[in-house]
Order: sequence, then structure tokens, then C-alpha cells
Amino acid sequence: MFDFRSDTVTKPTPAMREAMAKAEVGDDVFGEDPTVNRLQEVVAWKLRKEAGLFFPSGTMANQVAIKCWTEAGDEILLERRSHILNYELAAFAVVSGVMPRPVEGERGIIRVAALGREFRPKSYLFSAPSLICLEDTTNMTGGTCYPLTVLKENRAFATETGIPIHLDGARLFNAAVAQKVEPFEITQYADSVMVCLSKGLAAPVGSVLCGPADFIEKARKWRKLLGGGMRQVGVLAAAGLVAVQTMVDRLAEDHELAKTLAAGLQGTRFRCEVPETNIVIIDVRETGKGSDAIAGLLEKAGIRCVLADASRVRLVTHCDVGKEAVAAAIEAFRNLKV
Repeated sequence: MFDFRSDTVTKPTPAMREAMAKAEVGDDVFGEDPTVNRLQEVVAWKLRKEAGLFFPSGTMANQVAIKCWTEAGDEILLERRSHILNYELAAFAVVSGVMPRPVEGERGIIRVAALGREFRPKSYLFSAPSLICLEDTTNMTGGTCYPLTVLKENRAFATETGIPIHLDGARLFNAAVAQKVEPFEITQYADSVMVCLSKGLAAPVGSVLCGPADFIEKARKWRKLLGGGMRQVGVLAAAGLVAVQTMVDRLAEDHELAKTLAAGLQGTRFRCEVPETNIVIIDVRETGKGSDAIAGLLEKAGIRCVLADASRVRLVTHCDVGKEAVAAAIEAFRNLKV
């Protein structure tokens, strides 16, 4: 069985397990865990932000960021297929009391013209727009990357309108590797950013939220309120340090395997865009079956995937699926009796 459901299914590497076993720890609620502190400093430096804060999940980090930037009754602008809007249980409404204003993107990429169409000036008649949320890479639109020129234009729009940008960078390192830039060349256009360590970087758990020092101090309070105050969590942070120090460059291998998978479906009734990173979204409509049926047939053939929607399945390459797994996936698709 080859598991392409997500790059979250990766197992920690031997180096991570060793680092976890040897980690120097302290009580992080008191700010006394040296390994956590080191991880936060390293990630903040890589993103060129003033400070960082370790979270148990990317969802919690995203929601705390929204809480810090907004007030109840505000409005946030975000792409209509984004993770924050669709896969975080409407937590922005529960935790922050804000409403979303979905923006139509191009393969998940919000351009400044689309922002302008949805942006409403401040008025007592309707909720005030107070935050723009971007996602890089995009998840359910095929792992596309924001061009730096688009980020720069969005930054100018945000500055002109006086509202901040939060970047859901769950797969930010994939975007940096694919575009052959340093991560900070992307994050310079955002006021805050979350990066996930437990996806393509293969750490067992954890994300880091970065931004201005006063923002991070505020985020620390809200993390605690939501139950994210952790104790000797350096055991987990140690794996995160190994991840950001050793697992970034190899993401290029995942991207190439994703391209190989997409190319292997040419000439079949399965349609997909050439992936920029490690996410392959495959349209199954020409088979006459729904994505749930196709996923079930693939599972029987030893290939695990997830549904992107009623007509598309998603496969994600990662460090625990290699050339053999991709070849098996291509063969499984080609041999499906549909």
C-alpha cells in the first residue's frame, strides 16, 4: 500500500528520532525550553521576522493570527478554496467572531484586481475588512505558488488600504524550493506567516507562527487560551529543528515525482495540470464515475488518495513515497476498469 493522501503521513527520520531522544527541555509555558526557543529563533530568522512561536498545529497558528489581527465583527478576505475557509471548521467565526469574504483566485492565486473587486471601504453599514489571508502553496488547487510579482502587488494593495496580510505558508518551503528563492523572499510581503513542519519536512508535529515581536507576544496569550500552552515540548521542537535544517532542499525530489506522476497519466481519461510542487489534482469526470468511486478502486489497487471534490482526487508526493510508489500509482490509474 502506497500512501499519497498527504505529506502529513510522513514518519520522522532517524535523525529526528535521535534528536528527540537527546533534546534539552524545560517548561515552555515559562519560556524555559531551550530547544523550543532555538526552533523559534531559527524559523523567524529564515523568514526574516522579528519573532516566532511554536504551535501544535497549523490550524491553531492560523486562527491565533486571525485573532490577533482582527476584532469581532470584522471581515477577512481569502481565496474561496483556501484551507482556512474550507478545512478549519469555521474557527475564525467561533474564535474571532469574524466573517469571511471569499475571493475568486486563479488556481488559488489571488490577484490584486480580485482583491479590489471584493474590498469594501469602511462604513457603519457593513463589517470592516481587516485582514487578507493568502495561501502559499495552494492546497486544493494543485500546489501552485504565488509569483513574487503578485505578492508584491498584493502587498502594495494591503499597505494602501491599511490592512495586514497573513500568509498560510503550510507548504511555504515547497514554494521557495520550486521558485528557487529563499523563504524570506516570499514572506517579506506578509505581516505574519505560519509554516508547517509536519508536512513535506517530515517532522511528527508542529508549526511556527512568525511576525512582529508584539504580535507574537499577543499570540502567546491566545495560544494559551486555546489550550496550546505546552510544557517540555522541546522533544517535538527538536524534530522540527532537524526538519528545517536538513529536509528543505530534498523537497525538489517530491516536485519531480509529482511531475512524473502527472506525465504518466497523459493519454488516459484522467486529466491534471502539470504540478508546480508536490500536489497532483486529477479530474476523473471523463471516466463517468465520481471521485469517491475512483478513490475506492485505487485503494483496492494499493494506492491511497483523498477526494478534492466530487470529480477530482488528490495525490501528494513526499519523502516516504519514491519512484516505485509513483510507478505503481501510474500503473494503477492506467489499469482501472472504468
